[in-house]
Amino acid sequence: MLSAQLLLIAGLAATVALSGAGLSPAGWAVGVTCGVITNAALTIGRQHYRADRLTRADWVTLARAAVAFGVAALVVDSFGEPVPVATLVPLAALALALDAVDGWVARRTRTGKLGAQFDGEVDAFLILVLSVYVARSAGAWVLAIGTARYAFLAAGWPLRWMRAPLPPRFWRKVVAATQGIVLTVAAVGVLPAGVTTGALVVALVLLSESFGRDVLWLWHRRAATIPPTATNPDPVRTDPPEKPRRVPRRVRTVVAAVLTILAGVIVWVALVAPDQPQYLTLNGFLRLPLEGLVLIVLAVVLPSRGRRILAVTVGVALTLVITLKVINYEVFKTFNRPFDPIGDTSQLGNGLETLRSLVGRTETSLIEVGAIVGIVVLVVLLTLATLRLTRVAAANRRWSLRVVAGLGAVWALCWAFGAQLISHTPIASTLSAGLIVDQVHALQADIHDRGVFAKQINKDAFRNTPTDQLLTGLRGKDVLLVFVEAYGQQAVQGTSFSPEVDAALKQGDKRLQSAGFSARTGFLDSATYGGISWLAHSSLQSGLWVDTQLRYNQLLSAKRFTLAQAFKQAGWRTVDDVPSNDRAWPQGEKYYHYDKIYNRYQVGYHGPTFTYASMPDQYIFSALQRLELAKPHRKPLFAEVDTVSSHMPWNKIPRPIGWKQVGNGSIYNKIPMIHETGAFWSNPTRVKAAYGTSIVYAMNTLTSFVQHYGDKNLVLIVLGDHQPLPIVSGHNSNHDVPISIIAHDPKVLEQIG
Repeated sequence: MLSAQLLLIAGLAATVALSGAGLSPAGWAVGVTCGVITNAALTIGRQHYRADRLTRADWVTLARAAVAFGVAALVVDSFGEPVPVATLVPLAALALALDAVDGWVARRTRTGKLGAQFDGEVDAFLILVLSVYVARSAGAWVLAIGTARYAFLAAGWPLRWMRAPLPPRFWRKVVAATQGIVLTVAAVGVLPAGVTTGALVVALVLLSESFGRDVLWLWHRRAATIPPTATNPDPVRTDPPEKPRRVPRRVRTVVAAVLTILAGVIVWVALVAPDQPQYLTLNGFLRLPLEGLVLIVLAVVLPSRGRRILAVTVGVALTLVITLKVINYEVFKTFNRPFDPIGDTSQLGNGLETLRSLVGRTETSLIEVGAIVGIVVLVVLLTLATLRLTRVAAANRRWSLRVVAGLGAVWALCWAFGAQLISHTPIASTLSAGLIVDQVHALQADIHDRGVFAKQINKDAFRNTPTDQLLTGLRGKDVLLVFVEAYGQQAVQGTSFSPEVDAALKQGDKRLQSAGFSARTGFLDSATYGGISWLAHSSLQSGLWVDTQLRYNQLLSAKRFTLAQAFKQAGWRTVDDVPSNDRAWPQGEKYYHYDKIYNRYQVGYHGPTFTYASMPDQYIFSALQRLELAKPHRKPLFAEVDTVSSHMPWNKIPRPIGWKQVGNGSIYNKIPMIHETGAFWSNPTRVKAAYGTSIVYAMNTLTSFVQHYGDKNLVLIVLGDHQPLPIVSGHNSNHDVPISIIAHDPKVLEQIG
């Protein structure tokens, strides 16, 4: 058994190591120690319960224990180097899933008292470990959830009546499963802090009620205990074991009522759950869904077979609705806009690649598997809930119709008067049906927009401009078009971190002035928000509003006069410096007409990555100077430079060094980076501060480059590609980004005065 445990733990460690994290010696020590203790406890338990061998259910529990030990090892590691949530949470979810498998196997095979106790102790251990992890972000009070079981056992040492065996109780299992699920969801950190805290409080209340009921049951039977004797050192009860009894009718009625209420709550939550972050509050769920009332009416009037077909259809439809809501939530959370069914779906591959670069390949694979498993679970759960709800409604037709009539009248009144508890969340809800309708309209809009955008592409005002009339005010100048990643208006105005950025910009102005440069600054409206930077790049290059992936794809397959093409035709060497790209990009030559494209493998970098950023901004500028600007007897250069040190997740930021130290970048292997650790993304204040630090680094690097390498023929157009993620900029901010034109020649700035 011990060897099996150790093999499973080793397998988990190898899986974690694939992502580059690995288990520390402390993590290994915890995992191995837990395995040894489990092996010893099972040996003693088999002797005590006279069990010759482990049952099939026991072996499932053993595997679940190994997964729980792996979670414990990762939690221990998280007190030093942070463990990606995408690694820990799928393991916890796997342990919870194995608990269900364990119960299924146990109900179909003979299992003894050893298996039941073993199962309970593994549950308690996993809950303890998860509570330790969640307590770091939610507060120490969460440890009460994890230590409740052990406090109950400790109370049995001085109080012998607390050691009496408890009768099986289904509610106890439900409460235990609830603790694991709530703690796992809290560990993910995707819900607002208030909702997560509320869920944890509810879980603790349920746990207190369950343990309180057990203590009262034991207290009322404390007279049945007897003191220990020499021949019987640890007696508990003197009364004979009770014979199995049929569950009383009243209990069955209560259980049936609870299941019906639970089914109703599940369907109701699926129908009214918000799909935007700003509405995901407790008040956001206080709605009356018209779809639910229609479902009850159909259940009453349809025959039994039609009712079952209806329930299965609605279960699948609700799964689709929940999936769309989750996707919409994430799109709003990232890009502050609704989900585009065609454009965003086409970018699924790019999204997964970005996720792999942020959290690792193994974690991303686990997330993909978890998403598929979650959808399957949703289909089953929502279908069962709908089946029960429609069956109960059909069995109580008169009461069902009365309830629907009353709630329908309330819904009509709320709809007529526009009643709402919080803004944009009407009590009379058609949210789920409206979501489906919105997706259909979005599909229609995407199809219609193709023709509209084609006309805009063909209306090309600069296509036939004579070469001698192109860019006449910039002849002989080296022009760098620098996109600073996630550099939005929030960086310089009205935020907690904008004073720090403004101070860096003022210092940069002084350095520029000392080198003979001047600057003009304003704002532009970006075509994107929070990400998808290439939409902003192509909008500026083409002069078109490229605000969707579909428009971007359509543009790059067409012929359109671009800014890079204008420079090329006017006699400049054109270069695209994109260190975030890790593959060939044929559109750069075919559409933009660049003479040379530098990706991450073509600039000679030998240093570490900084999460998403393949190399620091300082190396990008240093390589551009070495590879292009320092060449003798060359043509003027036009280069688009896409810097990435300020790209999210902002948890690893380089430090500035002397330009002569940069070399091939290997120096960065020795220089400590600015590194955010722990529960970083659960703390918006830390995220905002880290974002501000990354922008300060980007601006300082750029102005230092101009001061160090700039000459009288250098002109820079520096702008942000989009606002940062809503966790930094909020959900109601605009799309404005700063733009600065920096030049040594005053005639350049006079033209835009």
